[in-house]
Amino acid sequence: MNYIEYKFTIHPNSPWTEILLAKLSESDFESFEETDEGLNAYVKTGFEDEEFVKTQLEGIHGAQISYEINEIKQQNWNAVWESGFKPILIDNQCYIRAEFHEPRPEIEYEIVIQPKMSFGTGHHQTTRMMLEYVLETVVSGKSVLDMGCGTSVLGILAKKRGATTVEGIDIDNWATENSLENAKRNQVEIVVKLGDASLLGRHKYDIILANINKNILMADIPEYIKCLNFANGELILSGLMEFDFDDINTLCTDLGLELASRKQEDEWIAMKYKTKAFQN
Repeated sequence: MNYIEYKFTIHPNSPWTEILLAKLSESDFESFEETDEGLNAYVKTGFEDEEFVKTQLEGIHGAQISYEINEIKQQNWNAVWESGFKPILIDNQCYIRAEFHEPRPEIEYEIVIQPKMSFGTGHHQTTRMMLEYVLETVVSGKSVLDMGCGTSVLGILAKKRGATTVEGIDIDNWATENSLENAKRNQVEIVVKLGDASLLGRHKYDIILANINKNILMADIPEYIKCLNFANGELILSGLMEFDFDDINTLCTDLGLELASRKQEDEWIAMKYKTKAFQN
C-alpha cells in the first residue's frame, strides 16, 4: 500500500497549522507531521480526497496556505525516513534509535526501530507523552494492548518493562509487518494482529494504550472499556488535541472511568484513566 503526502506551507504557522490539522483529521488522513513550514498529512492511496482538502482551505481566511502532493512508495519510504531521523531520549530512561545510530548502553531502555511507513518513532508529541506514561505506569506483570500500534514502540517498551503479555493491533499491514520486525530487533515477544477493535472480543487487559485520533477513539472507547480488567484497568489515550478533551473525558467518565492524570505538549494532550475499582 502506497501513501499520498500533502505538504502544506502555512503562513503564519500558528495557530493555523493546528486549525488545519483539526479540519483534516475529520477525513481519512492517518497521520500528521508538523514542520517548520507547516504540516505534512498522509493518507493511503485511493482514499485521498483533494476536493475535501480544498473545501477546508476555503474556510481558512487568516493564513496563506499552499500545498503539493507526493506519492510515497513502500520501497522508498525507508530512504526518506533515514534522511531525517534522529534518535530520541525520553525522560533520560528510554532511548529510541535506528540500527545505523550508535547505541547508548547506559540508558535503561533502548529501542531500535525501522518504521517503514508505520508511524510512531517517538518524535511526535503524542508518542512522546505515551512513552512517558508507559515509563510512569506499573506494567510489570500486567497484560497490555497497544491499539493502532504503528511501529509498536509503545508495546516494545511495555514488554521491556516487564509486561507479561503485549498485543498490538493495527489496520495497516505495513504496521503489523513492521511491528513484528521491530519486536525481533529488540528481542521481545509480542502478538500483532491486522484489524481493528472488532478483534477484541472477550479478551481482557490490565492496560490499554491507544494513540490514534479522536474519531476512532470516540467510536472504539466503549469496546476498550469492555476489555479492561475491572479491578486494575488503565486506559491511556493520545492522538488528541486540547479541544478534544471535553468530548473524550465525558465519554470515558460516562462509561465508568475516572481521570487519573493528563499531559499536554503544545496543543497535543494525553490522558490516563482508571477503573473506579482501581481508583478506590
